[in-house]
Amino acid sequence: MRVVIAGGHGKIALRLERLLAGRGDEPVGLIRNAAHVADLEAAGARPVLCDLEGAGVEEVASHLRGAGAVVFAAGAGPGSGAARKDTVDRAASVLLADAAERAGVARFVQISAIGADAPPRAGSDEVWAAYVRAKGDAEDDLRARDLDWTILRPGGLTDAPGTGRVLLDERVPRGTVTRDDVAAVIVALLDTPGAAGRTLELVQGGVPVEEAVARYAR
Repeated sequence: MRVVIAGGHGKIALRLERLLAGRGDEPVGLIRNAAHVADLEAAGARPVLCDLEGAGVEEVASHLRGAGAVVFAAGAGPGSGAARKDTVDRAASVLLADAAERAGVARFVQISAIGADAPPRAGSDEVWAAYVRAKGDAEDDLRARDLDWTILRPGGLTDAPGTGRVLLDERVPRGTVTRDDVAAVIVALLDTPGAAGRTLELVQGGVPVEEAVARYAR
């Protein structure tokens, strides 16, 4: 299956690309920086230069046609201001969903964040508040679409080695989760059509990834 990943050079995206390539799928990473091409190729992905902050819907759709699934893994990243939280974490997700509809790619997995459905706490840092609002608005936009979407809300992300064991449910206690395990859960979700139409939260836990996702197979 060809899987197009927006934000293809992100830490979760690179892990996801390695997993997909390792099992014989065809990951395609959308990136805006040509300096990242070699990193994607090393992960087994086909890099495509496409800046989601400047591209139009037809350009993006042209990269999605023929794909079996799309994953939104983009983010403005540390050090970016409030404006880019909106243009990347919200607007780029909306653009990718528009393009998926136009290209006829129904399966769409969006990486969001725990807490995206709650208003920022009073007194929150301006950039953090913009990030939470952007993620929440992107979720709302996706839920209103006739796509086979799944929204995945990981807890605090770590670079520790994956454990292969998680807690995945519609609501989970706040906690952390490794990027390795987030990538593994995304792979399993792509194989689980029954998970479409669900918003799932994810932290480290004691259930094997395949088992955690399999409960949504129906």
